[in-house]
Amino acid sequence: MNQDLVNFFLEHLQIERRLSPYTLRSYQTDLLQFSSFISEEFTPEKSIVDLNSKEIRLWLVYLANQSLDNRSINRKLATLRTFYKYLQRTGKAIENPMISIKMVKTSKKLPQFLRESEMEKIAFHSEISSFEELQQELIFQLFYGTGMRLSELINLQVNQIDFLNHQIKVLGKRNKERIIPAPKSIFELLEKYLKIRPVDSEILLTNTKGKALYPMFVQRIIKKIISQTSTIEKQSPHVLRHSYATHLLNKGADLNAIKELLGHANLAATQVYTHNSLEKMKEIYKQAHPKGGK
Repeated sequence: MNQDLVNFFLEHLQIERRLSPYTLRSYQTDLLQFSSFISEEFTPEKSIVDLNSKEIRLWLVYLANQSLDNRSINRKLATLRTFYKYLQRTGKAIENPMISIKMVKTSKKLPQFLRESEMEKIAFHSEISSFEELQQELIFQLFYGTGMRLSELINLQVNQIDFLNHQIKVLGKRNKERIIPAPKSIFELLEKYLKIRPVDSEILLTNTKGKALYPMFVQRIIKKIISQTSTIEKQSPHVLRHSYATHLLNKGADLNAIKELLGHANLAATQVYTHNSLEKMKEIYKQAHPKGGK
């Protein structure tokens, strides 16, 4: 019964809300963990629709005992909120036990990013001969040159690239399209890449057999490249997205423009980058002003 409800919900997310495969996997993982906990804590026959808020709080206690950070716990709670809203809306549940469940408090962390000086030190072979080397550089440059998400890059198709106008169309969350201008150097790299790639495919980034790259593969590439010049804790594609936004803001780009380039639903998600810029301003003040260090 529980598994059927989860499957119906995931199907709804895929077909009606058109969530990315990566996001769907996150929902699926959270709900399978929750279902497994309910079966072990109570009985295998215990239905998810019969749970009350006190019983769900046992799940919170369990997660906390697993040493999960509060952000991860909140993500799982958000999954349950969406799930129970769906059950109630579709008549599969009468009550929504998540109404009285509050998110746990988290400390606000500023997005990590690479400094411009660190970006300049990242080196690629001047004469790239192999497909693998060229693909690695292209992946890095696309992340930093456009600020696109990992899921957007993996699903990028050749027909979304406008060589004439130097811009790329990406499909973001919920299949929302946006156009991103990119440096001329990226399109020169793209032309080289398309000439030497071993397999002709609608998908831009594939392995030598023509299959789309999987997230972990791309993450390993980015971690390897970033580790050349930085000891930053997180060495992921999202760090390059943060770097892209922070560097644009540092150069005077309008916050609303950055919001559109990143594909954020609201300005609040973009405003976090202003904190990074303020930190840079303070640093410059300390270095440049006669009384900055006093």
